[in-house]
Amino acid sequence: MTPEKYDNCPMQKVLAAILEKDGKLLIARRKKGDRYGGLWEFPGGKLEPGETPEEGLKRELREEFSIEASVEDFLCSVRYTSPAFSLELQAYKVNHVAGRFRLHEHDDIRWVPLEETAQYPLTEPDVAIVRQLKKLNSRKK
Repeated sequence: MTPEKYDNCPMQKVLAAILEKDGKLLIARRKKGDRYGGLWEFPGGKLEPGETPEEGLKRELREEFSIEASVEDFLCSVRYTSPAFSLELQAYKVNHVAGRFRLHEHDDIRWVPLEETAQYPLTEPDVAIVRQLKKLNSRKK
């Protein structure tokens, strides 16, 4: 596919929840057989028309894990383009408020330190989010 054709792909807004507990981040493995099955990602999903990012993340976390969450700060965003689609992945700090995690769209979840996320095969956009989070963390020190 030529670069000009990439420009014709509509840019989909996708949201990522960065949930932290005891210095570890939540990642989830997509079910085998799904698009990108077996790869790990930060939970989240597509922003629906008329939704704010906060509403979208709360909805996605209810659908994916049956939990309630509060959406805090915007952290970073990355753009990703493939032959099939283009997306802007926006990451937000999110707090787990209520509910026991139940897996609906994933087959495993892990709480891992940011530095150890490289040990898990992440989707390409999530790898870019990890790079951005590491930059943000290095600025805080």
